[in-house]
Amino acid sequence: MDLRDLFQWERFITPSIIKIFYWLAVGMSVLAGLSGVFSGLLQMAVNPFSGVIMMVGSLIGILIGVLAARIVAEFVLITFRINEHLGAIRNRGQM
Repeated sequence: MDLRDLFQWERFITPSIIKIFYWLAVGMSVLAGLSGVFSGLLQMAVNPFSGVIMMVGSLIGILIGVLAARIVAEFVLITFRINEHLGAIRNRGQM
């Protein structure tokens, strides 16, 4: 990726930076899940059953968040890849 790509519309920059957004989303999901786990530990002092439910729910939330981030990132990449393939088909048809 070159700085000139930001000002020209010949090349998309989203496929280059989607991995950064994916890892940010994974990190946020893990941090939110760990926050829920620690809240569940504190809740166990008041009500052990609800604390365990909160901890299990937070761990499941981490898995769902990571999976959702991956699905969204792949959907964006697939959209750009379809565009590239359609461009290749168009170029091949013009020959």
